[in-house]
Amino acid sequence: MAINRKLGRTTDIRNAMLKTGLTDLIWHEQIETTEARAKEIKALADSIIALAIREKDNFETVDAKVVKAKLDGNGKKVTEKATSKNGKEYLKVVKEETTEKRQKDMPSRLNARRKMMRMINKVKDSEGNNIDLTAKLFNEIAPKYEGRNGGYTRIIKKGPRRGDAAEVVILALV
Repeated sequence: MAINRKLGRTTDIRNAMLKTGLTDLIWHEQIETTEARAKEIKALADSIIALAIREKDNFETVDAKVVKAKLDGNGKKVTEKATSKNGKEYLKVVKEETTEKRQKDMPSRLNARRKMMRMINKVKDSEGNNIDLTAKLFNEIAPKYEGRNGGYTRIIKKGPRRGDAAEVVILALV
């Protein structure tokens, strides 16, 4: 007896499909898919959200030394002339050293973050900037469901699909 639905796909294709569905659910907070796929994604989503809730406050704040390029009033890098060993002059970017407060994950939260990163894909927005979905899970989704014991997603039936009459549902975060 199978533990999960095979969905008519080979293992690698099925896992990629579920990973993409879970990524879209976390990013958009609702997706439209077939009922069988939604039930599989729901189980994955509930487990990853429970993991985020359990580990959301497990970090410490530390001072980190950061070396950045010094910027002028227009936001451009400040440069100065320097001379190399063989006597040639070149422009060198001026660096400034500051300290910033950063969150450092404790070991169990780091492990949870790595588990989440295995279960979801990397995402870029329309400008090409990376979106950190694990940060969204820890900072936005986990506080929203903190007092809840399971049931973080909902399946709403929409009806049969026109082409093949497959049952279409909306899978959404509650």
